[in-house]
Amino acid sequence: MKTIDVVAAIIVKDSEILATQRGYGEFEGGWEFPGGKVEEGETPEQAIVREIHEELNAKIAVKDFLVQVEHDYPTFHLSMKCFICTLTDPTFQLLEHHAAKWLDLQHIDSVDWLPADIKVVNAIKERGEL
Repeated sequence: MKTIDVVAAIIVKDSEILATQRGYGEFEGGWEFPGGKVEEGETPEQAIVREIHEELNAKIAVKDFLVQVEHDYPTFHLSMKCFICTLTDPTFQLLEHHAAKWLDLQHIDSVDWLPADIKVVNAIKERGEL
C-alpha cells in the first residue's frame, strides 16, 4: 500500500481551533485540519507553512509538534505530522475548502471529521488545552 506523507495545522486562536470542510476530491465535504503533502526536500515545518499559504492564503507560525497520525484508508496509508500553529495575521481566505469553523474543546465533535483527523481530535482532547 502506498504511503502518503502529509502535514496538518492545528491553528489556534483564543482557545479555539480552525476546522475546514474539504472542497474537493474523494473526501469532499468531510472536516479536516488544513494541510497537505510534504514535497521532496522540505521539512514538515516548511511544508505546513507552504500548504497553509496555498490553501488559506494565510501566514502561520509553527509553535509545537502535537502528534503523528498513522491511518489506513482503503487505497493508501496516510502518515500525518500535526503541528500547533497560530496565524501571524488574522485574515485568511478559503481557496480549497467549502467552509471553516472555529471550535472550542466543548464543540470539537460538532463536525464530521475525516477518519485520520478524528485521531488528531483525540490527541487535542488528551492534551486538554489549546
